[in-house]
Amino acid sequence: PPPCPRATPPPCASAGRAMCGILALFGLQQAEAHRKEAVDAAKLLRHRGPDWSGMYCEGSTIVAHERLAIVDPDSGDQPLYNEDHSVVLGVNGEIYNHLELRELLEERAPGKHTFYTKSDCEILLRLYLEDGPDFLSKNEVCGMFAFVLFDKRKNFYIAARDTIGIIPLYMGWSQHGAVCFASELKAIHKISHRYEEFPPGHVYDSASDKKTMFYTPKWWDGAMLPTAPITLCHLREAFEKSVISHLMSDVPYGVLLSGGLDSSLVASIMSRHCQRRVETDGKEPAYWPQLHSFSVGLEGSPDLKAAREVSNYLKTVHHEYHFTPQQGLDALSDVIFHLETFDVTTIRASTPMYLMARRIRASGVKMVLSGEGADEIFGGYLYFHKAPNAAEFHGENVRKMKQLHLYDCLRANKAMMAWGVEARVPFLDRRFMETAMTFDTKQKMCVDEAGTKRVEKWVLRKAFDLPGERAYLPRNVLFRQKEQFSDGVGYSWIDSIKDYAQKKVTDQQMKTADSRFPVKTPRTKEAYLYRDLFAHHFGENTSAAHTVGWQDSIACSSEVALKWDKAFQGRADASGRCVLGVHEAAYDTTYKTAAQNSGAAEEAAAKRARTA
Repeated sequence: PPPCPRATPPPCASAGRAMCGILALFGLQQAEAHRKEAVDAAKLLRHRGPDWSGMYCEGSTIVAHERLAIVDPDSGDQPLYNEDHSVVLGVNGEIYNHLELRELLEERAPGKHTFYTKSDCEILLRLYLEDGPDFLSKNEVCGMFAFVLFDKRKNFYIAARDTIGIIPLYMGWSQHGAVCFASELKAIHKISHRYEEFPPGHVYDSASDKKTMFYTPKWWDGAMLPTAPITLCHLREAFEKSVISHLMSDVPYGVLLSGGLDSSLVASIMSRHCQRRVETDGKEPAYWPQLHSFSVGLEGSPDLKAAREVSNYLKTVHHEYHFTPQQGLDALSDVIFHLETFDVTTIRASTPMYLMARRIRASGVKMVLSGEGADEIFGGYLYFHKAPNAAEFHGENVRKMKQLHLYDCLRANKAMMAWGVEARVPFLDRRFMETAMTFDTKQKMCVDEAGTKRVEKWVLRKAFDLPGERAYLPRNVLFRQKEQFSDGVGYSWIDSIKDYAQKKVTDQQMKTADSRFPVKTPRTKEAYLYRDLFAHHFGENTSAAHTVGWQDSIACSSEVALKWDKAFQGRADASGRCVLGVHEAAYDTTYKTAAQNSGAAEEAAAKRARTA
């Protein structure tokens, strides 16, 4: 490919960034009477924000905030307020283009708005004051976020969540008539009569009592097949800009490195830009100029070996953590409590990630970048080799993107935040997605125009396949076959869980599973094990169960993609080893497993996944 201009870091500045936990109660008869209840509920989120606590408690409203300070840790406490404290904002997340938004706001309203903190999140407050409740529709807000905003002057409030659902948010209704919002359902499980996951990409306003989409991406309609080609240079530069925009930090940070393509590309770009502070456009040396990388796996696992090779190539300070199957099994109950799911795929992958997060926090690192989203955008899962045509391929891309909040985003956020570590996901940057989801799908497919097979995510690999000193990664890493995280940490991890579940769950329990769990009935002993642990924390068939994604899947596919190949039937397991003829260590033809929905189209809708 022709040389590309070096990616220029976006404008940045030191800001009071904070990942955190938020809890809000609206419509109380007397907020002060519920303060103790709110404090206790907010404590259940303190793992998300162990650095400081803040609370607004007045009239009929409580907004509580548990802070994890990443940038400018000595200020930026929340909730945030306007000049007379009549507007209150509680935010969980990062607004990456806050300086750009400030400049645009100043152009529209010269001298009208004064910023009182260094927080990137204060721009949300100012945009509300300028543009009203629909400010998210009027401005291009790039970031990952969930927030609540209360306007005391109008007795009015709104809540919103980013388009992909990188940041979790739940909404509930208490027996006192209050409307509740929380970063995790555990905070409102006991105080809400009913609750649900807040839909990604939506804003709720109390005046209309409705949730509406504030932004519709160009790629949102999966039936609209993109056909405009992209140059490798354009794709490479777009992703490099995204990674750079995610590097702002005043605390030690690192990268999750599995040795697969996605995390290795993130690490490679980070290693090129970590010597200088992006906050000052590279004018000052970085506080921590050498990149730290982290990997986890069973002794001798594929990921550990590959991550070691990438670290040596990039010269990162590498931290390799080992766990045993027994340590993973011992952690399952805690993992399910923090992840708030019983989805088989998610728990398999979350357990080693949860264990690693604890070690990362012990090292002093509070923020990491990770590679989630690339497989959904570029069709990286091995079952994509079976996509019959470009239209089906792109439709599955869009379905998987819309499901991320139920699976990979939930895992990355909650597994890391269980130990107070923030995970940022540059593949899911708003602007990068607009680039990567709107070019010719044929460039992503696992066959070229002549029908010759090629490796999954071919176009992404080729975009970073540069010669000599310009190389981002060794070619054997750049073209390494996709290995799902739960497989890559060591194949015996999944096998150990299945063996444990086989011994732990009786045949009699499986016979009566329909009766005990009529909502999203587990069909395998492994699924039953997880559901039983989930019930211990959140009840048998409560609102919590309805928030969990539930669908038949092979190697992380949607239910729709199961129809692509007859060989997929009866092999609906999350492991990539189920994709016979593609995975280099696939299960043989005798492997069968019970589907979550047992293939029954007539099964109640409550047992099926929420996919929108």
